[in-house]
Amino acid sequence: MSLSPSAAVLLSLVGWSLLLVVLLASMRGLQVLSGRKAVNAFAADGSDVPGFGQRLTRAYANCLENLPAQAAVLLYAMLAGQTTITDPLAYCLLGARLLQSCVHMLSTSALFVWLRFASYLVQVLILAWWLLRLSALL
Repeated sequence: MSLSPSAAVLLSLVGWSLLLVVLLASMRGLQVLSGRKAVNAFAADGSDVPGFGQRLTRAYANCLENLPAQAAVLLYAMLAGQTTITDPLAYCLLGARLLQSCVHMLSTSALFVWLRFASYLVQVLILAWWLLRLSALL
């Protein structure tokens, strides 16, 4: 049995969030094990690990902030048997999410912030389109 694009993307969104938290935990774990930081000294927003550490923390948090809405719409479409609505743009949503996270981790330059915003906007527009299409079926 193969997964629909909607199901594959749902699992991929969760997997991407899991990968980011593993990277974050590894980075923090190395700092603790090397004696550079106490285990209870990390700021939740990553402000105490400037540069890549802070960008990774924010990229992970951003994934978690958006995952509930993305997962809810994809799950609804799957449970309602309406993946014909979500399947065509599912991989585009995933690509935009991956791009946003990667750009977020790479730089905070103006160009990268614009790229991050554009990839986020793609995700918002896809979700809005799906909601409009799914709600028209009610």
